[in-house]
Amino acid sequence: MQGSNNTSLDKNNIDNDSKTIIIQTDKNAQNGQSKCPKCGATDISLNINSGKLRCNFCRYEFDLEKIASLETDVSQLQGQIIGSGATDISENFSDIITLKCSSCGAEVVIDTASAPQARCHWCRNTLSINQQIPNGSVPDVVLPFKITKEEAKHQINNFVKSRKFYAHPIFKKEFTTENIMGVYFPYMIVDVNSHAKLVGQGEKLVRSYIVRNNNSSRTYYDADLYNVEREFDLAIDGLTVESNKERLDTQSSDKTNNIINSIMPFDIENCVKYNANYLKGYTSEKRNINIEQLKKLVDIQAKDIARFSANKTLNEYNRGVAWSSEEFDIKGQRWQAAYLPVWLYSYYQNNGNTKILHYVAVNARTKETMGSVPIHMPKLIAISLLVEFVGFIAMIFVDSDYGWLFLSIGFIYYFIIYSKYRNSKARHKYETETNTKMSNLRKVDNYVFRRKKLTNSRIIGANNYNVNGANISNKVLDSLVSNNLGDEINSKKDH
Repeated sequence: MQGSNNTSLDKNNIDNDSKTIIIQTDKNAQNGQSKCPKCGATDISLNINSGKLRCNFCRYEFDLEKIASLETDVSQLQGQIIGSGATDISENFSDIITLKCSSCGAEVVIDTASAPQARCHWCRNTLSINQQIPNGSVPDVVLPFKITKEEAKHQINNFVKSRKFYAHPIFKKEFTTENIMGVYFPYMIVDVNSHAKLVGQGEKLVRSYIVRNNNSSRTYYDADLYNVEREFDLAIDGLTVESNKERLDTQSSDKTNNIINSIMPFDIENCVKYNANYLKGYTSEKRNINIEQLKKLVDIQAKDIARFSANKTLNEYNRGVAWSSEEFDIKGQRWQAAYLPVWLYSYYQNNGNTKILHYVAVNARTKETMGSVPIHMPKLIAISLLVEFVGFIAMIFVDSDYGWLFLSIGFIYYFIIYSKYRNSKARHKYETETNTKMSNLRKVDNYVFRRKKLTNSRIIGANNYNVNGANISNKVLDSLVSNNLGDEINSKKDH
């Protein structure tokens, strides 16, 4: 029986102000007791081996349930379609919901901010919140855990083991995988039906050659210049972005949030209709950002995906392409809120002025692992200086045009090791890892003339590999989630 605080949208309704179609994804979902269809027990949880829900009393397993209304071909999308679990969050909605147990009549309080279920303190039956409530705690779909805790421990142990030499001594002493947690993180899954048109110039290398003058030399290039156009329809299937403001901040100085972002992509095609029983034994984090706050970020990332899709048709332009015009029109979008599974190890480093929360994360579907390990900086600096000294000696005794390389070898060593341990640049490469389908391609490649004795190795203004949505600063992020981004990001696209 549902408490008075729960609200629900009408079935598949249309928001007349924005012409947005809302798909009611919690149709037939009921709060209270979720019973096994075979024996009627309420003790139900995920069988991680099969990915199905299983009754812990009679061992009966439930078949996975999809949401048919969200399975439409992306290339056929028109307008905006939103799963009801992705609709706006109400700041005034209370996280506390009271349900009445249908077995004994007792009232059970559930704090949806921390868990979607609770046991009746009288009859011990499990009560669940399955209907969507406007606080971001109930999404449209969930992707069940597939990797066991033991498998995740093995992945994390191997990751840390390969980085123990420079790991901080306190971290090595305190490291244990016993406290890793299975967490469902909130994401928005966005499908985009789009049309792109790019106009610019590209260069094909003809030859490179070295001209020597006394004791100096210089490399020159001859290249053929072309006017280039690419126009095509593009279906972007499953662009996935974080829908919690804290997790969106992948450049945080005190949390290694980029680590969690980097273990994507997930096999989101295997998402199923949300059921609170999938979350039993795991924790979850609520969504706290609305679609309007994410639209500009999604638009920028979708445009990046289109630019990289065009690159598949530009292999002959080995000196790059300088796009002077990039048109990107969205014909249709579909948004759905999702819980995606992660095994997470966290370690808080508090060492004087250094205070940072390190994560090692495992994609609980694919085993993709990434992490940040605290570094013993005195040891790394000392060995880097030793390497630099050896390089300096080598520079003196080795007759080479690359003496400068020996002189900088200590610095190179330092940055390689630091990068391996911290992985501050690790991220989800959405521009190439998101599923796409290109159609109706129109190509223009018109020869202009041959350029000779060029000194630059790539065409001036080459931007066909620009990724504008990957390195958004914290200041820009604040503007983004405040819905006041304006032209700030667009002004950065050519830098």
